[in-house]
Amino acid sequence: MRHLLDTKDLSREEAIQILDIAESMTDATGKEIKKFPTLRGLTVANLFFEDSTRTRISFEAAAKRLSADVITFSAKGSSVSKGESLKDTAQTLEAIGADAIVIRHGSSGAAYRLAETDWIDAAIVNAGDGTHAHPTQALLDAFTLRRELAAIKGESSLGQGLDGAKVVIVGDILHSRVARSNVWLLNILGAEVTLVAPPTLMPHSVQGWPVKVTHDFDEALATEPDAVMMLRVQAERMHGAFFPSPSEYSRRWGLTPARHASMKPGAIVMHPGPMNRGLEISSVAADAPNSRVLNQVSAGVAVRMAVLYLVLAGDTTDTQKA
Repeated sequence: MRHLLDTKDLSREEAIQILDIAESMTDATGKEIKKFPTLRGLTVANLFFEDSTRTRISFEAAAKRLSADVITFSAKGSSVSKGESLKDTAQTLEAIGADAIVIRHGSSGAAYRLAETDWIDAAIVNAGDGTHAHPTQALLDAFTLRRELAAIKGESSLGQGLDGAKVVIVGDILHSRVARSNVWLLNILGAEVTLVAPPTLMPHSVQGWPVKVTHDFDEALATEPDAVMMLRVQAERMHGAFFPSPSEYSRRWGLTPARHASMKPGAIVMHPGPMNRGLEISSVAADAPNSRVLNQVSAGVAVRMAVLYLVLAGDTTDTQKA
């Protein structure tokens, strides 16, 4: 695997391979020595043009656990604020020695731009581009759900997809790169996806997606999904009134205590974070025993270790070196 730009580009076999390698990374990091020499001598540059906490720190931890050197670049306070282009910034990082560039950018397609031009030779990992894609978030979500379903069945998750699983994704679909990447990955892995949102926050292109669509959250919950994934309302991307009021949004599309109580036994609550408590999700749901929000964060390190391993150490299932 040369780059990771979008889950839409992955085959089922490739997706399962990443998840399986992440499983081995999880098992390995549970040991006393948590660092491995797999990427020793290689350099990973985190190129973040947008603010991030979970994704940036997770990629840093993943690279360091594989013994890579890490360069973290933030656009704020850098030459970007003086007008430096994406091309010049990327070429500067490669000249310093970057073998892989993890990029988060506000413009959709920025990661593809780096990967598909002859500007640089480094491997590119998309850490979120505009409203387009966030593949590692979708992979860690699938990893979390796959583990949960396997535990219920008392089986190993290795080699498994998500065949037959029902997932409801609720909230600001319009502005969510997480939703888009999850839709394609979950479909590839065999899950049934239902999207729930106000009409104003459902993209027109959804008609071409492999999903069911409804504006009624309670109707979606009545189908007894295995997982309910709440999305953050991205106010920073909104330049108009997309819903009447925060209280109205919470009443109709929030995971309230009452809706949480109506979920089927064994179903889990997910959220990519950061959470707007009291808006899209109540504290009762966020902190409940069936909440897997922190599990998702933990899974992020293992999944990103697997991705960096594949783009830098070669496309192989032999993870004994890790």
